[in-house]
Amino acid sequence: MTELDFDFLRVLLQRRSGLFLSIEKRYLVESRLGMLCRRRAIAGIPALVAQLRTCPASELEAAVVDAMTTNETLFFRDRTPFDLFRDIILPEKLAANAQSRTLRIWCAAVSTGQEAYSLAMLLDEVADRLAGWTVEILGTDISADVLERARQGLYSQFEVQRGLPIQLLLKHFRQEGDKWRLSERIRDKVDLKQHNLLEPNHQFGQFDIIFCRNVLIYFDVPTKARVMAALAGRLAQNGAFILGAAETVIGITTTLVPDPQYRGVYRDAASTAQARRPGFAATAERSSALPPLKIVRT
Repeated sequence: MTELDFDFLRVLLQRRSGLFLSIEKRYLVESRLGMLCRRRAIAGIPALVAQLRTCPASELEAAVVDAMTTNETLFFRDRTPFDLFRDIILPEKLAANAQSRTLRIWCAAVSTGQEAYSLAMLLDEVADRLAGWTVEILGTDISADVLERARQGLYSQFEVQRGLPIQLLLKHFRQEGDKWRLSERIRDKVDLKQHNLLEPNHQFGQFDIIFCRNVLIYFDVPTKARVMAALAGRLAQNGAFILGAAETVIGITTTLVPDPQYRGVYRDAASTAQARRPGFAATAERSSALPPLKIVRT
């Protein structure tokens, strides 16, 4: 792969997906796109780039973006955000939305679905508290291929062993050969749609809770700011925005501010300044609202 070919691919990937590739990532491009070339019987990366130059905005471009997108995910990844969701954020929203009895959650960059399905399983554990409520979980991703895998809900033994509590595996999955199929009942709780975070998102409406974890790390600062501005515009007043443990909004946006008590949780800056931590009940009230789920590790 020539330097010109690499530069062309870097520009294409950043324009189409926001993915920023430093020169140190050249090996990753050669590895992943080399596999794509072999699958499609393309002579090599120079031939691939020649086709991309000839046919911009083609299906091949989408395949290149898909090949370069990191789809690393697992059930209950980094357990803390899910504990916060169930024990802190969910009781908060149940109290705040008691009149409308609606709850909307967005999992951006949902990949093969484990994050959204983890939330769906947690909500299923408190289904009695949500009787009469309209609960929506939207999962979006740029890749049509991973979304199709998510819709199938079929996971390998390795995938279900990564973070999934054994009692939830036995409750919500059935074994099919050497794989495990998530129940249709849980899959039906999640609406999966293809969406590029660089594109307009107004069609999705407002959300009480937005998960966008371990995505910003792949963007440069201007792209991070653009994506965060778009996502923050979808967050309802007094909503909760959850980032990955290694991510922050500091230096990227002033629309959201860190929750002073819970790492990885962010709040709307205007609402927070006006109401001095609106929507947060006392710790005793929160802990009594929903008893913590006991997790048995696999």
